[in-house]
Amino acid sequence: MATFVLVPGFWLGAWAWDEVAAGLRAAGHEVHAVTLTGLAERAAEATPEVNVDTHIADIIGVIEDNDLQDVILVAHSGASMPATGAADRVPERLKRIVYVDTGPMPSGMAQIDFTDPEEQAATRKQVESEGDGWRLPVPAFDPEADPVTLAGLTAEHLAMIAERGTPEPFGAAVQPLIRPQTPPDTPKSAIFNSIPLAMVEQLAASGNPVFSLMAGPEWTYHELPTGHWPMFSKPKELAALLDEIAR
Repeated sequence: MATFVLVPGFWLGAWAWDEVAAGLRAAGHEVHAVTLTGLAERAAEATPEVNVDTHIADIIGVIEDNDLQDVILVAHSGASMPATGAADRVPERLKRIVYVDTGPMPSGMAQIDFTDPEEQAATRKQVESEGDGWRLPVPAFDPEADPVTLAGLTAEHLAMIAERGTPEPFGAAVQPLIRPQTPPDTPKSAIFNSIPLAMVEQLAASGNPVFSLMAGPEWTYHELPTGHWPMFSKPKELAALLDEIAR
């Protein structure tokens, strides 16, 4: 039996992991799904001050308050920032960190920096006009406009995300994560969904500053071809893969 802590990406709460968590528990694992400050049932806690540090503290709080040891910390998408920060701060409590269609970024980089300047400008404009200057609205999630990222999602999935998704505190997107000069060598795994493994390996070999961090003896790689939201599109397969990684 392993101990999993599951952290959802932007706009989602612990509810996003329901089917995956059920599969892991059926396999005998202990599972703690996290809702970060300002999201889902914690939406009332959202303020302009909520940022990456807030969400790092949320994850560490779940681990320490439950006295969890040998944790497999699973981060999806935008949860890479706070999960990486938590892993840097409490490595003695972790067995492995698993990145689901995401990965760690260089010290001093913010989540928004992963997008090009034009997209960053459009995001900031949307936050100002629709989010009171500090909330990132839930995207429209149009499968015709974004067939790769949204692959595998049904109309019911999209309706559920639209209904249950929560605007993301913008501080989580714009605060850079400052990492130790020598980060812990905690074992790491990556599950690639919308980006083929071969492309990641090519980007890492080319010296890309983001993907180059996903190389080294502490890494293992796995593919689960689908869109960017495998907890919805392939929850049983994702749970089985996490179970395999744990074993």
